Amino acid sequence: MLSEELLAILACPACKTAVILKQDRWLICQNPSCGRKYPIKDGIPVMLIEEGDKYVNVSEEDLAALDV
Repeated sequence: MLSEELLAILACPACKTAVILKQDRWLICQNPSCGRKYPIKDGIPVMLIEEGDKYVNVSEEDLAALDV
């Protein structure tokens, strides 16, 4: 799990908007026009724009079913 201190400073690398933690496995950009979702693999956030692009059209409900 990510610390509160780390979550407070993380931002979407594409639009610089804050992200929120979902299901302890995803960081989701809060900008509705961006909507990128970044996976957390082995406790490490993968905050690459290309990685967020892969899941931009996946709903938050469907993220739980994905194996990243």
